Amino acid sequence: MNRYITIFIIALLFICTAVSAQQNALDSIAAIAENTQDLKQKSTLYANLASDYNSTDVNKSIRYAHKAIDAARKGQHKKEECRAYIMLTTSYLRSGYIDSAAISSKKCLALAEKLQNHYYLYFAERNLARVYIRQANFDSSLVHFHRHLKIAEEHLNDTLVGDALNSLGGYYATIQDLDKAEEFHKKALEIRIKAKDSLGMAYSYDNLGIVNRDLGNYRLSLYYYNKALAIHIVDGDSSDIAFMYNDLGAAYSKLDITDTGELYLKRSISMREQMNELNELAYTYNYLGENYERKGELKKAERWIKKALNLAIEIKNNKQNYEAYESLSDFFARNKMYDSAYKYLQLYKSFRDSIRNLDNEQLIAELNTKYETEKKEKKIQEQEFQLSKKNYWITGISILLVLGTLLGYSYYRRYKLKQQAAIQDAVMKQQELATKAVIEAEENERQRIAGDLHDGVGQMMSAARINLSAVTQELEFKDEQLKDRFNNALKLVDDSCTEVRTVSHNIMPNALLKNSLAAAVRSFLNKIDEKVLKIDLYTEGLNEKIDENTETVLYRIVQECVNNVIKHANANKLDISLIKDEGEISVTIEDNGNGFDTSKMDKVEGVGLKNIKSRVSYLKGNIEWDSAIGRGTVVSIHIPV
Repeated sequence: MNRYITIFIIALLFICTAVSAQQNALDSIAAIAENTQDLKQKSTLYANLASDYNSTDVNKSIRYAHKAIDAARKGQHKKEECRAYIMLTTSYLRSGYIDSAAISSKKCLALAEKLQNHYYLYFAERNLARVYIRQANFDSSLVHFHRHLKIAEEHLNDTLVGDALNSLGGYYATIQDLDKAEEFHKKALEIRIKAKDSLGMAYSYDNLGIVNRDLGNYRLSLYYYNKALAIHIVDGDSSDIAFMYNDLGAAYSKLDITDTGELYLKRSISMREQMNELNELAYTYNYLGENYERKGELKKAERWIKKALNLAIEIKNNKQNYEAYESLSDFFARNKMYDSAYKYLQLYKSFRDSIRNLDNEQLIAELNTKYETEKKEKKIQEQEFQLSKKNYWITGISILLVLGTLLGYSYYRRYKLKQQAAIQDAVMKQQELATKAVIEAEENERQRIAGDLHDGVGQMMSAARINLSAVTQELEFKDEQLKDRFNNALKLVDDSCTEVRTVSHNIMPNALLKNSLAAAVRSFLNKIDEKVLKIDLYTEGLNEKIDENTETVLYRIVQECVNNVIKHANANKLDISLIKDEGEISVTIEDNGNGFDTSKMDKVEGVGLKNIKSRVSYLKGNIEWDSAIGRGTVVSIHIPV
């Protein structure tokens, strides 16, 4: 017992001494990334920051990964963009945003396939497999795990082969095929020991501990856990240390050493909540609930197990969801609360059956057979290749004959497609002319109204003000009260003059007519009270005037976005960047407000969003929305020059 407490204290000392120096270094890298104009370097630095924060602050990691993606896209650096998506998916998985992880992992896989980069393909396949396992889609998960093992064996190194075998071991442990899981973990450990991969060895020790815990060999599992913990403490990764505290706590709890189990589990919960690493947190809540049940504290036990269920539902982790239903059913059954036990048993069965594929066992058997026989098949394929070389000429001549037959059909198809494209192009031109006419009519009407306000109503108000001021000199007021009333009326006329000028300038800003887009936007933003919304504006390459229509439409887009933030976002900070380079104008608008579910945009889309989309389409640009409830909103607009 004393030895484990000593290890605990040493871990704290290692973490505390490293934090200060590491944070200073990360702040310096962030400053360089913010200031550099080299988009490739900017993307690389932001991706490095996302990787560094992945084990300490998942929210920061997600934010920097998005910045890395944005910089890579602007610079058209596909390789850096793919790497940033790997970082983003890993952070989403740790934080429990399974739907977001699914989207980013699929984008990453598509990029990696285009690049034909085996290293990135490996991580893309692995991340997608982990997404599917969180969704309890075990068939798809196994397919992608086998793909990433094949990539490692054929194109990469032993370290990644060991990592792939370890992932497959984790998969089989998840579906409770413990013999197969132990087999893969031992193969991985053997490779990692040979490669002197200490961190990989730690992961293998931890996974062997999990397998032995599930087999009931709790003392042996403690042996493996402590070997893994010693390596992770030296490495200093907070996420890995929290994982080990979770596993140690679960093992001590199974041995009925509940006080020690509670100590480790609460420490793991504290670290994971601080890092916002939600994905594994539901397991720790559940283990702590079981630990309280063993101590006889049933109210606490029920509360923590239900907390695990609520978190699993919140982060949409299907696997943890039905496991939490099962844990609650078992808990109530053990404590003779049979109505509740039956209720949660039905929920468990219903939820599990809704997501489990009946062909799962058949697919697993097929893939295992494929993996075991693949090396033998390669040898057979080499022999067949030698035989098939003799038939290449015959096959080539046959193909040429077929191609000749298809050539006429291909010519006809091209002609038909060209005609269809011409018709479609004409329709698009008509739509573009219609949109242009609407926007130009709208701007002309704005100019007319602004002129009428300024030259008509504004001039009349100013004349009234002059006449009233002249009358003041000739009037004699009976008392001070009557004089104050007259002065108040005069002030109302002054305020009305100012309001008319403000409205006319907003409708058609003088700064846009006289100077540049950047000046007009800055003039508009300066009128917004900083106490209501603090706005940071960054502009680059817009000192000279650009096409008048483009300036006007972009000004309206920014104006509409800012108004949407003020009306709906409940934000107190807004960052706007306007950047013009040789190829395009980029507009990024990011707030820290409420955010919204982008999957429901079509259902809640209002006039403001439609206006923004139509104006962007008019400029032949594209617009992207990145938002989630509670996470603010980023609007990225790219307009070709």
